[in-house]
Amino acid sequence: MKRELELYIHIPFCVQKCAYCDFLSGPAGKEEQEAYVQALMREICAASEEAKDCEVSSIFLGGGTPSVLGPEEVNRILETVRTSFRLRGDVEITMELNPGTIGKGQMESYQKAGITRLSIGLQSADDKELRTLGRIHTWQEFLDTFESARKAGFSNINVDLMSAIPGQTLESYETTLRRVCSLSPEHLSAYSLILEEGTLFWQWYEKTGHPNGHPPLPDEETERRMYERTKEILQAYGYERYEISNYAKKGKACRHNIGYWKRVPYLGFGVGAASLFKEQRWSNLRDRENYVKIWNENTPAEALHLTREDRLKLSEREAQEETMFLGLRMTEGVSEEEFAQRFHRRVEEIYGEEIRRLEREGLIERTQGQIALTDRGIDVSNRVMACFLQDEKEEETI
Repeated sequence: MKRELELYIHIPFCVQKCAYCDFLSGPAGKEEQEAYVQALMREICAASEEAKDCEVSSIFLGGGTPSVLGPEEVNRILETVRTSFRLRGDVEITMELNPGTIGKGQMESYQKAGITRLSIGLQSADDKELRTLGRIHTWQEFLDTFESARKAGFSNINVDLMSAIPGQTLESYETTLRRVCSLSPEHLSAYSLILEEGTLFWQWYEKTGHPNGHPPLPDEETERRMYERTKEILQAYGYERYEISNYAKKGKACRHNIGYWKRVPYLGFGVGAASLFKEQRWSNLRDRENYVKIWNENTPAEALHLTREDRLKLSEREAQEETMFLGLRMTEGVSEEEFAQRFHRRVEEIYGEEIRRLEREGLIERTQGQIALTDRGIDVSNRVMACFLQDEKEEETI
């Protein structure tokens, strides 16, 4: 039986950098894009040699903004994947896109290229909030994009939303949630803004300590209520929470995301892309120009070696830790049976003390062989997950 494998393909291009974004992305001309696509296809071909005993269950084109590439380039990339890897018959192929980057007829072309799932970056239904974020689109342009996706036949669409945006109120956030839910996308990802170092928002709000004329951030109580209202409103519209920040209609949870939280092996292609394969983790180098140069000037084997950085062979304890703190992000939690099958030890033998303590505190619960966060545990999830890390445990005993 073939082993399951997921693929992530990084497209590092965007029209302009958003004020909150710390992703590895930026504007580029057509010539630069073509050179990158050529290097990307070479990497995909080369990496397939080490995964001959695997079958791909999901492919995710992320960025950046993959829709900056035209359908022809996307099709070439996916054709390279098809000729290099064995794909499952029901493979899920997701592509991220942003409103304002899709021309007439492109939706139909993306579907013909094999895309089965779209992830549209909306963030807010309020045009003023979109301008604050530095987005290039309006709410109406999002509606046009969503409608064109439906007309093209896409029946599995995610919409990305963001809370705690500067100038956002609880009322405006609730309006965004209801407007989007009224469209009935199959999936919603709802994240709270994080001020990442190096971004414009970090300079405006974190580095200086005050907004300097920019809209203020919502206070802590408002941010907490936004978090609570996300769950309440989305559940009222029939969305099930299956992970801390992700909601889906029945049967529409993102396979690629679930695979990540369950530690399904995956290979990442392109600059900065991360991989987990044969209990090894690594990331590709982050310099786009150097990435292209390496794939132009070296043999496939040499290029793989030169582009992969930060290699780490995971110990069994590190794999166990990842199984717990990634698995607990899902509402179904960690399967005790699957843990025992993977590590040939009961979870109780390794984490019994931590599990009992967290149960007493009402932060996790054990039902039908699953260990999962309670609602209270989700609110302090970072603290709960840290309990399963070796360094944290050692600090507690000092």
